[in-house]
Amino acid sequence: VAALQDEKTSLMSENEIMNDRLDQLDDSLDDPNTVVAKKYFHAQLQLEQLQEENFRLEAAKDDYRVHCEDLEKQLIELQHRNNELTSLAEESR
Repeated sequence: VAALQDEKTSLMSENEIMNDRLDQLDDSLDDPNTVVAKKYFHAQLQLEQLQEENFRLEAAKDDYRVHCEDLEKQLIELQHRNNELTSLAEESR
């Protein structure tokens, strides 16, 4: 029981030290002058820019998909029209 109590005390102490370190890291993120905070905010800005670019590219992809579908429909219509005109030309000959 004494050994378990010593281990519990040791783990509680280690947990308290880790919580203090976590609080220090949180505080360093709140201070915009620290290197960690600058890197964090820079990474956050990059993430937002990449998300915006991804949204723009997704919208462009959708636009191109619709345009491609329209072109495919036009191609099919033109192929049918070409076939009709070819058969009419053969009949004329």
